[in-house]
Amino acid sequence: MDQGGEPLSGDVDTTVPSVARMYDYFLGGKANYPVDHEAAEKLLKVVPSTQILAINNRRFLRRVVRVLAEDYGIRQFVDHGSGLPTQDNVHQVAQRVDARSRVVYVDNDPIVQAYGRTLLEENENTAVLRADLRDTDAVLCSPEARRLLDLGRPLGVLFVSVLHCIPDSDDPAGLIRRIAERVAPGSVFVICQLVSEDRTTRDFVTDFMNAGTHGNWGRVRQEHDVRAYFDGLEIQEPGLVEVSTWRPDADRAPKQLTREWIEWGGIAVKPRGSA
Repeated sequence: MDQGGEPLSGDVDTTVPSVARMYDYFLGGKANYPVDHEAAEKLLKVVPSTQILAINNRRFLRRVVRVLAEDYGIRQFVDHGSGLPTQDNVHQVAQRVDARSRVVYVDNDPIVQAYGRTLLEENENTAVLRADLRDTDAVLCSPEARRLLDLGRPLGVLFVSVLHCIPDSDDPAGLIRRIAERVAPGSVFVICQLVSEDRTTRDFVTDFMNAGTHGNWGRVRQEHDVRAYFDGLEIQEPGLVEVSTWRPDADRAPKQLTREWIEWGGIAVKPRGSA
């Protein structure tokens, strides 16, 4: 879809910025609208590292999926808050390791569903589920999940740059615990979100995104908040870090010129022998 093109679904609201479409804009995609451009540019004026952060976050996703497939033997993934398809999506990275790898993408944005189904319809080992990621039953009991996932075997559970969209009242740490109770030991959780130790940045971005998205946002948190998501899980090397430094492939990634906020997290395993 070109700028200003017709929406792919009657449910798409082109008058309110979408987090998924803003992210697409930062990555140079075309599945976004003028309202998303305007919001993204306003954010860049105050937090200029945002676009570099988005690029580094996407590179982290590619690296971490490859590591889960190659080093941990993960062959099935649930990508919560997957966003719009772009280059090197989860299934493409995983299926380069093993063509039988299966992926369920989850997002509540109708444009993600429309684009995703168009791009993935020829890949029988993938599915796009339009659902609220906070509803664990709706995700794990969906026809898409039942067709593609075996919950008796280890799963790659991805929460990449999405938990800051969930307000504290919906308990993002509790969401992680609920899923951990349902998946097999040996499952690997990938968790990161936007954090800042600067209160002014946290407050500005949280207020800006809440207003711009009409409340479809949580908050920028601090590192200790994200660390709590990993309770009961075994954090893997190199620990919880700014994601561009997580097992980097090379020194070719764009540098984050300012550090008013960062994407912070890592991976952790549900221990063997746990229920």
